[in-house]
Amino acid sequence: GAFDYFTLSYRSFGIQRRSDNGLVLREWAPGAEAVFLTGDFNSWEKQSHPFTQKEYGKWELYLSPKVDKSPAIKHLTKLKVLNTSPPTQTLIFFSHPRPPRPSSLRIYEAHVGISSPEEKIASYRNFTRDVLPRIKDLGYNCVQLMAIMEHAYYASFGYQVTNFFAASSRFGTPDDLKHLVDTAHSMGITVLLDMVHSHASSNTEDGLNYFDGTDSCFFHGGSRGNHSLWGSRLFNYSSWEVVRFLLSNLRWWMEEYHFDGFRFDAVTSMLYHHHGIGTSFSGNYSEYFGIHVDEDALVYLMLANHILHKLYPQCITVAEDVSGMPGLCRSIEEGGLGFDYRLTMAVPDKWIQVLKEVRDEDWDLKNIVQTLTNRRRGEASITYAESHDQALVGDKSLAFWLMDKEMYTNMSALTAMTPVIDRGIQLHKLIRLLTHSLGGEGYLNFMGNEFGHPEWLDFPRKGNNESYHYARRQFNLVDIEHLRYRQLYAFDRDMNLTEDKYGWLAAGQAAVTTLNQADKVIVFERSNLLFIFNFHPCNSYIDYRVAVEHAGKYKIKLNSDELQYGGHGRLVQDTEFFTEPMPFNGRAQSFLVIWRLLKNIALK
Repeated sequence: GAFDYFTLSYRSFGIQRRSDNGLVLREWAPGAEAVFLTGDFNSWEKQSHPFTQKEYGKWELYLSPKVDKSPAIKHLTKLKVLNTSPPTQTLIFFSHPRPPRPSSLRIYEAHVGISSPEEKIASYRNFTRDVLPRIKDLGYNCVQLMAIMEHAYYASFGYQVTNFFAASSRFGTPDDLKHLVDTAHSMGITVLLDMVHSHASSNTEDGLNYFDGTDSCFFHGGSRGNHSLWGSRLFNYSSWEVVRFLLSNLRWWMEEYHFDGFRFDAVTSMLYHHHGIGTSFSGNYSEYFGIHVDEDALVYLMLANHILHKLYPQCITVAEDVSGMPGLCRSIEEGGLGFDYRLTMAVPDKWIQVLKEVRDEDWDLKNIVQTLTNRRRGEASITYAESHDQALVGDKSLAFWLMDKEMYTNMSALTAMTPVIDRGIQLHKLIRLLTHSLGGEGYLNFMGNEFGHPEWLDFPRKGNNESYHYARRQFNLVDIEHLRYRQLYAFDRDMNLTEDKYGWLAAGQAAVTTLNQADKVIVFERSNLLFIFNFHPCNSYIDYRVAVEHAGKYKIKLNSDELQYGGHGRLVQDTEFFTEPMPFNGRAQSFLVIWRLLKNIALK
């Protein structure tokens, strides 16, 4: 039949409840000799409930209702089929419709389990109650949820999936997750799922690996089916049943949990037979077209985007690709892969590199601006200064790179800022606004980094004595009035609210009119706004000429030097600036910015 029917297999596979409460269980395991159902309902007897073998490698089991007409298996009962745990169906009423697709996408990347200041695994309910209101207050219109697909190893960050058709039970019940999504929708927040279709856990006890006793049921057999760095299994995208499984999986998350789209993980690994390992992409077209491209995976991604956008026109798809594959975010009709956005993965790498290797007074602003603006025209990008990758153990958040150990002792607003804290707070704001306004058509922030979360992220494991100390987000720091984390939080909020009002992310790419390495000044226009940045560690400018396209009066709309943002309050906020017909830096209009000190601002 049509792709609509082909991708609805979740309605026939797994566990299905009939109108009379009879249960039909159906699995695809072509290499299995026998399949059994075990669980709480039969005291974990391994062979008391055998499946019947059907054609095309399918297996089926029917369980008639009990005498009282109730299902033979209760809701939330634990089950196991071979080496998997199929999800039980839960009916719930979603009372709020999906919000309209945002024109300017501001994403809050989040992990439910670490969303509490407490040293524990937080829950869906905790996230709904405590974190969603913060996301709304901060001005983010989208939350991207990580580690939702069931995974046995908590420290894998959710990227070693063991059950594709189950929401992680360590955070709560399916109903709890549905309540989270519905509550987000009631706040006008779009919800994306971190979708891992690039690989799967190599576990045999609770994953797809050796599901039917062979190494090639869902994956390529032999070495091609193993990722040499991740130790995980690689899907065989040329298999009809694998494609059916994966496409149906997308439909299931859209239908059962009302997600609004997906961030596809590790797309680079999917696109190339070399998986990006040991490969440096320079932009030469020979790197993107040739026998090293996995055409089966490429076609699968085209199919995935096709069905999602045809069946759910408001669906959002984001590709995590470091290679820069041309056409990734162009329509399938144009020969593209159909994604809506790609992640600008070079941008956070650049910020970490300059923070690690170069004193801020020696930063090469031309190189930084080049990195922020070097993206394929006509293909939308999600930009970010840091994500979960930069926060993981072995690295540090931007705030911790900037201020390091002084964050433990000198973040109180009741005492004067030390030079390290002062410079760190100012640069933290400049980096984020410059990235937000210059780097893409969407913006992403990892939870907690908006207020300069200290330290790093590390999940409980043997190497840290199973500690949860770093597997949490210390939102309590923002709630303490005298700590400067509140100031960074306030700036991040007003940065997003300013974008929401003027929409620079939805506008065309910025026009940079001043890039003065000696003065450490960057000036550019975007969406009828003028952005001015001064990165100089000590120089201030009282009469600095800037170029503008439009004549008229300009006012300050966002000023990082305000006291509420941890600034020094040295600018008069209601200052007005009037253009004059004096050509400057390729523009017909310009004006002198006259004040005591120039920091980064947005003018209109």
